[in-house]
Formats: sequence, structure tokens, C-alpha cells
Amino acid sequence: MSLINEDMQQLLLNYCEPESALLQRIDRETNLKVLMPRMLSGHYQGRVLSMLSKMVSPVRILEIGTFTGYATLCLAEGLTENGMLYTLDINEELEEMVRKNFAESEYNHKIKYILGDANETISGLDETFDLVFIDADKKNNGTYYDLIFDRVRPGGLIIVDNVLWSGKVLNSNPDKDTKNITTFNDKILADNRVEKLILPVRDGLFVIRKK
Repeated sequence: MSLINEDMQQLLLNYCEPESALLQRIDRETNLKVLMPRMLSGHYQGRVLSMLSKMVSPVRILEIGTFTGYATLCLAEGLTENGMLYTLDINEELEEMVRKNFAESEYNHKIKYILGDANETISGLDETFDLVFIDADKKNNGTYYDLIFDRVRPGGLIIVDNVLWSGKVLNSNPDKDTKNITTFNDKILADNRVEKLILPVRDGLFVIRKK
């Protein structure tokens, strides 16, 4: 999934902050016990998310797509003292693992884990967000973006994962999934309400700043 070779990836890891013991355990258990473990953000991307969150110092974060909670905990590192992170997911099978992971974290009291269809649960949140991380079903990236846009404060960040799709966005004859990714990327490119930048981190992070 990474767009750079293993040697360079290791060098980058050598020059960034280490993972906590809890994050290491979540990574290990996700790879051992969960289908499609590559969906986990991992060490380097996790440090990128943590850094961006700390730069924003968010009071409110929304995450769409919890998986096993790795990225959730990385994002939570930047919360203010009275901050709160809402994380939304539809996979009830992972609930026990996720709640256990959060319970072992110092940020547990700042996390609200909500199960259900994000198209419905987003509408139930009466909040203005400083930072939103979208990492769920890729075909709905545009839908989630539209649903949350008016709930993001001016100057807030929207971060979207997997926007380079393992480099498939360069294919001249893309499959349906890749077309969905490109359609979303083009949507953001054409949106003059935001500043935008794709970081070639792991599978591509679209960092979008609301003007």
C-alpha cells in the first residue's frame, strides 16, 4: 500500500516519534486477528495524523471509519483538555476489540464511539468540528464530505485517506473503485471553498483546509 520502497520507509520511521506500547499492540493484534489489516493506519501515518492534530489543537474531532481504533488514538493526541473525538463505524463485529483498545488509552474519556451508518449518525451530531478524518467506504467519500462540510469551522481541516489508491489513480484504464477515488479527488480540486494538498503518505492523504 505504501508508495515508497521499504528501505526509505524504514528511514522515515527512524526519524519520527515512536509508537506507544498500546499502539504497537493494536497494530500487532489487528494484523493477527482482523480481516484486511492493511486498513490500519500504522506507525508512520499515525504519526502524521498525530502531528496534524496537534498543530490544529482541536476541541472537536470527527472520524468516519474507526476500524480497530489506531488512527482514532493518534488523532486524540492533539485534543485540547476539554476536547472530544467522535468516531463512527458500522462494523459491530469489531466493537469489543475497539472498546478494549480505547479503555486502555488515556484518551478513553474523550472518545465517543458510535456504531451505525455514517450517513445517518452524522446528522445526529450537533457539533462544529476543527478536524475531520474520512477513512471509510471510499465510494462515499464525496457524500461524507458534503455531509460534514458545513459542520467544519473556517480554518478547520478535513483529511481523507487512500486518495492515491496504491498508485492506481495513474492507470489509463481504471477500474470502478479507482474511478470513484479520482472522481472525489477532482471534486476537491474544483472546490474553491478550500485549500488542498495531497501528501504521498502511505496510500495518499488529502489534506483539505476550509477557507
